[in-house]
Order: sequence, then structure tokens, then C-alpha cells
Amino acid sequence: MYDMLRPLLFRLDAETAHRLTLYALGVAQRSGFAHKLVRPPGELPTRAFGITFPNPVGLAAGLDKNAEHLDALDALGFGFIEVGTVTPRPQAGNDRPRLFRLPRHEAIINRMGFNNAGVDALVRNVRQSGYHGVLGINIGKNKDTPNEKAVSDYLLCLTRVYELASYVTVNISSPNTQGLRDLQQEATLRRFISVLREAQERLGSQHGQRKPMLLKIAPDLSEAELDSIAEVLLHTGIDGVICSNTTIDHATVAGDPRGSEVGGLSGKPLFERSTAVLAGMHKRLQGRIPLVGVGGILDGSDAAEKMAAGASLVQLYTGLIYRGPLLVAECVDEIRRQRENADAA
Repeated sequence: MYDMLRPLLFRLDAETAHRLTLYALGVAQRSGFAHKLVRPPGELPTRAFGITFPNPVGLAAGLDKNAEHLDALDALGFGFIEVGTVTPRPQAGNDRPRLFRLPRHEAIINRMGFNNAGVDALVRNVRQSGYHGVLGINIGKNKDTPNEKAVSDYLLCLTRVYELASYVTVNISSPNTQGLRDLQQEATLRRFISVLREAQERLGSQHGQRKPMLLKIAPDLSEAELDSIAEVLLHTGIDGVICSNTTIDHATVAGDPRGSEVGGLSGKPLFERSTAVLAGMHKRLQGRIPLVGVGGILDGSDAAEKMAAGASLVQLYTGLIYRGPLLVAECVDEIRRQRENADAA
């Protein structure tokens, strides 16, 4: 059915189509029609950073920034859902247009800029939802918060979402908030993560349950930068790493009419780069920290390749725009086949 709907959605501007699709999913879920749109994947229990996931295929942050559509998205069969990025205060994000499709490349360029309704609205939406699955909450800083005070924004968000989250992702790798990626520099990152880790342990004691903390990194880091980040993460004891965010390198789409738009590039052109970062971090971390592979998954074989490169879990976003909700079950099935073949070997 999505193959029939996609040409209609692609006639709309990307952000309008995004909102309309989420609204339609909500209607389908509330009317009981959602099961006709998807083939729910079979169970494929996967354990990572202390959590057992029904299956290893999740939704990446960015699609449901305010946790307004959890029940509808749950009907698509994800093993986990990550919402956000959320900031302490509401912010409008960057000026429109800020979301662009590149169909020839099965790609998206976005410069959304952490547009969201603020952490209090997200918390309220999660509480009002009926979702009981694994929930990741992705946190960031407000645009007008200088980097030297950024940790305060992350601490506030961490404290507010801690009780509701299954895990919390610290996003310092979006290319669409000026200067944010500077927080990935070794000395800054070491201090930054150390402060958040102390808060994580304190909140775990207060709530009687320790929640994992993950770091989402950029794909545009040098080998030396990746070496430094790995050392910091091993030293500070982070629970997991998401590899990776969108890329600022548009060389692979240079000939596209939209290829020169400012923003982060996602989709098929990101796959090779993000998978290389994933494999590199897996080697550096020597299996001591679980990894989540995201970036350019357009079919089941892509998901299986991320797992083979060292991922414990994978996440989808842009692939859903081009392939639709059936991509979830396809990825679960291919990962299952990969596991069965490995067990039989």
C-alpha cells in the first residue's frame, strides 16, 4: 500500500508529508486499520546495555521529536522507539524550507535545528501515551545555550526524562546546531560525559533503577578523533554508542538539484561512511560497549551488514520514507537469517 501512497506524498513538500504521514498513522492505529499496513515482525529478543529488546530494529530519533505518536509508531513493529531530540525550552528550529528529498539517491538533507516543544511537553506526551515498549529519549541543548554551559541543558533534560526513559541518548553530533559537534573534542567530551555519568548514577539511586546512557556520534570524525572518543568512552563507562548521525559531506550527491542544500545528509549515501565508523568503533571498543548502527539502511541486507560490522541493534529513519513500514519486518527477518546461519556454522 505504501508503494501507492508514496508518489502522492512526494508531491507535497517534505515537512508537510512528514506531518501528514504521522497523522494518518495515528488514525489507522486508533481505527484498528494499522495491521493492514504492516506485517508485524516475529519476536527476535536481543539484549544490549542491560535491556531486552523484542527485536533489534528500532526507530531513530528525529521522526517523533515530541513523543506525540508513540502508539501509532508502536503498531509498525519496532523493537524500540527513540524520540527527540528534546531541549529544555521549546524552540522553533531553523527557517523553512529545512527538509529536502533527493529521490534519485534515496536520501534526505535536513537542517531542522532541534525544533521541538520542550522537555516538559515531551514528558507529558509520554505519560499520556499507552506505549509500554522500550523507549529511548534523545536529549540536546537549546540553540542559544553556549557550549560552556551546555552541560546544564543536558543535565536538566536527563533529570526530567530519567523516570520515563528505558535509555537516554546524548546527542552532541547534530550538524544543525552551530558549534554542537565541538563537544566531541576529547578534553571537552571527557568533562562533559563525566558530569552526566555522575548525574546518571545519582538518578539511578534516587529512582531505584539505573537507566543506560548512550552517546550519538558524527560520521565525519577523523581516525584520530575516533581514537580519542573511544578512549573517553571506555574511561567514563558510557553504556552504548549510536553510530552515526547525519553527514555534512555531500560529495556523493553533488550532482543532485538539492545536493548543495545546507544540512545533514542521510539515507543511502550515508551507509558506507556510517558503517565504517561503526566497524571502527567496534574494533576500538573491543566489544566492551554495545553499538547501535544507524545510517542508510534501505533493505534487510543493509541491516544485516550493520550487525556484522559490530552493531547490537539498528535504527531506521530515512529508509522508512523510501521503503515504508514493511522495511521493519524485512530487517528483522534478515537479521534472524544472519543469526541462524551463524549458529549453524
